[in-house]
Amino acid sequence: MKEIFALVDCNNFYVSCERVFNPKLSGRPVVVLSNNDGCVVARSNEAKALNIGMGVPAFEVADLIKKHKIEVFSSNYTLYADMSRRVMQTLATFTPEIEIYSIDEAFLNLAGFEPPLADYGRRIQQTVRQWTGMPVSIGIAGTKTLAKIANHLAKHSAKFDGVLDLCDSNNLEKVLAEVPLEKIWGIGIRSAIKLKRAGMKTALDLSKADISWIRNKFGVVGVRTVYELRGSCCYPLEDNPPARQSIVVSRMFGVPIESAEQLKEAAATYAARAGEKLREHNLAVSLQTVFVTTSRFIKNKYFNSHTFAFETATSDSTELIKAALSSIDRLYRKNYKFKKCGVVLLGLVPHDRVQRNLFDKTDREKSRRLMQAVDAVNSRLNTPLYWAAEGLSKNWHVQFRRRSKKFTTCWDELPEVA
Repeated sequence: MKEIFALVDCNNFYVSCERVFNPKLSGRPVVVLSNNDGCVVARSNEAKALNIGMGVPAFEVADLIKKHKIEVFSSNYTLYADMSRRVMQTLATFTPEIEIYSIDEAFLNLAGFEPPLADYGRRIQQTVRQWTGMPVSIGIAGTKTLAKIANHLAKHSAKFDGVLDLCDSNNLEKVLAEVPLEKIWGIGIRSAIKLKRAGMKTALDLSKADISWIRNKFGVVGVRTVYELRGSCCYPLEDNPPARQSIVVSRMFGVPIESAEQLKEAAATYAARAGEKLREHNLAVSLQTVFVTTSRFIKNKYFNSHTFAFETATSDSTELIKAALSSIDRLYRKNYKFKKCGVVLLGLVPHDRVQRNLFDKTDREKSRRLMQAVDAVNSRLNTPLYWAAEGLSKNWHVQFRRRSKKFTTCWDELPEVA
């Protein structure tokens, strides 16, 4: 049976999450900032119309924000993650085959569904809006690459009303002729430049390119893109995503750190969070790298890292924290203002396939029960348990001065109805 993909993409996801719980933001320019309220990472359509660029430092557009009374929010990752979960759970009710592509995107397999699929797409769109409050755009096509194109057109062209089915289109070539190379899934800036030098400008041009020439210039990935544009599926739905190869927990500090004690607190905090992620995915780690760095914009720059190898792969936060503190002892230097540190977990293995060490003295069963108990308690508390090494005040912690409430995950911050 021929596969049919529907790419469902939440519109301006971070901004839409804020609007769900604050309807007064509808129709107003809104931006969401990165950690420490540094750069713009999300914009409403109204903010885009005011030429607020993606990734621009907030201080550079401070005058625009003030002049146009733009609403500004700090990133609320807890809220965004929970809203994403709700959207994906809603989408899963429409098909048994779904691939979560990112926090705000998912591919659905609609093979075998009765046409017209555009009507089914609008039903999905309306249900997601009704159940979660999130606006979505849907592109339907016979390949993922074409579904991406359909989604882009559905989102940016009012005539499609947020849903476009290219499977039911007799004007596919006309549609592809309107899509620039840069909007094709998998075509980066460098690839687009090479293609333009060869006389190509649109997706239609690329779909008609000579396969031998494409293979020579762009390899098998380029060939797959061409075939996908021609309607031949090269990327099936991945309902079982590949196992994670690494886990990274890293943040910029709210203020520079100069003391070894505070740097250890930060490393311990990130190691503890990394341990939680390991257990969430039923993994254990054999290698842990800790890195520290100052700002790259100062004269007295410093960057260094240290890797610790565990004799037995582990997911025990106490072991990760102990190793992180040992790494900081090696990495810390006096008279440096550290701006960031991070913990990188490598050599991940499934928790039930850990190779035991003959001389391992740790009671692994006791360790497992302790971590299980801590995770169970933290899942029920608004203020979770912390390890002593993480410190109490955490003055260095990343700052979110304009963050909205955790409306869906914290009892003390539930929405109030007047």
